[in-house]
Amino acid sequence: MQTANGNKAPIQRKALNEEQINRFWIDGYLTVGKLLQNDEIELLRREYDREFERARSGQGAFRNLSIDDTDDLDAKNQAETQMLQIMQMSENNIHFRRLLYNDRILDLIEDLIGPNIQLFHDQALFKPARHGGPVHWHQDNAYWRCSPSNLVSCWITLDDVDIHNGAMQFLPGTHFRAEEHARASDTSALLDLGDKVDESRAVAVALPAGGVTLHHCQTLHYTAPNVTDRQRRAFAIHFMTPGTKSLRALDYLDVSFARPIVRMRV
Repeated sequence: MQTANGNKAPIQRKALNEEQINRFWIDGYLTVGKLLQNDEIELLRREYDREFERARSGQGAFRNLSIDDTDDLDAKNQAETQMLQIMQMSENNIHFRRLLYNDRILDLIEDLIGPNIQLFHDQALFKPARHGGPVHWHQDNAYWRCSPSNLVSCWITLDDVDIHNGAMQFLPGTHFRAEEHARASDTSALLDLGDKVDESRAVAVALPAGGVTLHHCQTLHYTAPNVTDRQRRAFAIHFMTPGTKSLRALDYLDVSFARPIVRMRV
């Protein structure tokens, strides 16, 4: 849009207010609440279920984070506890690809890390009913090793979630310092801080289907086992600023199909 004198009009957005932005940087996370509409949720549920059905039948890649890494399909599918993960769902499914560019999501992220936003990666995290496994207390950047450590995750649930079926739990204010992690004793696929965590300070965030939380890449968080009769389907999108460096690869994370620029303002 242009003004009468031919200059570009400022972009008008409605996302986070000043109090919400301050709360994110104080606590390291923010509860946004329901963001997706019911028709969007239903579409994404169908596609989510389709992708996991394909993966579990051997037609796609997935991991069961509740057991040690393995290519044994039966072991992953028949394990007593299951915390299932599909990395880069957006590379397999156009509906999740489109979600990366959703303006309602990107407006939130822009208010936290600025107008130039690159995808780090996305992942679907599925806790089946009755035997969904936990994800232990951790900071995301303990896995990622990115610099600068200012990535923001948008966690979206496709089901109603509470503390009993795997809602996100956060430790406020833990994003100010990186912690040393160890491999979990029950599965080498996960990190765990063990008794370093004061769980009495944890805040569990219940959400309706289509709800969103945002968290900093150094905020300690956890999801409990799902022992209910309700499944928990979640999708996480991890955003960074262009020029972020991987300390694992000792190189910058270049723009690519896997890591596109999802918004740029010049």
